[in-house]
Amino acid sequence: MSEKIPVTVLTGYLGAGKTTLLNRILTEDHGKKFAVIVNEFGETGIDGDLVVGADEEVFEMNNGCICCTVRGDLIRILDGLMKRKGKFDAIIVETTGLADPAPVAQTFFVDQDVGDATKLDAVVTVTDAKWLKDRLKDAPEAKNQIAFADVIILNKTDLVTPEELAEVETTIRAINPYAKLHKTTRCDLPIADLLDRNAFDLDRILDIEPDFLEAGHHHHHSEDVRSMSFAIPGDVDPEKFMPWINDISQAQGPNILRSKGILAFKDEPRRFVFQGVHMILDGDLQRDWKSGEKRESRLVFIGRDLDEAALRKGFMACAA
Repeated sequence: MSEKIPVTVLTGYLGAGKTTLLNRILTEDHGKKFAVIVNEFGETGIDGDLVVGADEEVFEMNNGCICCTVRGDLIRILDGLMKRKGKFDAIIVETTGLADPAPVAQTFFVDQDVGDATKLDAVVTVTDAKWLKDRLKDAPEAKNQIAFADVIILNKTDLVTPEELAEVETTIRAINPYAKLHKTTRCDLPIADLLDRNAFDLDRILDIEPDFLEAGHHHHHSEDVRSMSFAIPGDVDPEKFMPWINDISQAQGPNILRSKGILAFKDEPRRFVFQGVHMILDGDLQRDWKSGEKRESRLVFIGRDLDEAALRKGFMACAA
């Protein structure tokens, strides 16, 4: 099977610096060619005109806040891009600042052709160090964008004091402790830190949170979005796990912003890696467990109003 094309979803609230970041990606000397999809809100699109890099092709999706419209537009554009495979190395989707990233991320699960040809490499969220606390009070989308992120850029750090910056970083970590976080001015960071991250692989979490595998490791905070993780020190039974995770996703999907896991299935030499967005789940067997690598099963949920005790009990009951 031919190599899947990596897709980076670039999100962040209005004014955080997404277009600045996109222009940086497109103008830096990295030798790669990108197809860019800009998701606008409203009838008249101007973001495409704000994006520099005359070499790149920019496709616009309008009326970006209606989930089914976004998904239909995105599938149509991606299908067209696949017919011209080889003319670009990766795809970047920039969402409107008012968008929940869920429908965009779900597209890569729900459409068979899109899923066969592309892989969602990472959700990158740009946040504004000066105004984020205000946005979290009045804009639920801003919180969802942070919770969804695999990579977070805390931008405009030059506009706040060191104390204010530390406070904003603590707030972000309370919503999403697992994402890789970069502090920037004018989104100035190496492109390699953003692209080709394979960010849905939970191995990255261990780089950020070495105590992730400790029993009962989870995060509480005063906001309504919480992160929790569970580990079974060994194999799980797929005959138990698959029905359980499907049931949980159907019953609590609206409250589960993200779920992901790396599992050791009984009698299976390869790792099963899965990810979910609300009720949509996707997963497959990936590389072999390495010699000397500890076989264990790890699971993460980020969402609202989740019953941690019940989720832990249900997952532990899947042990082989």
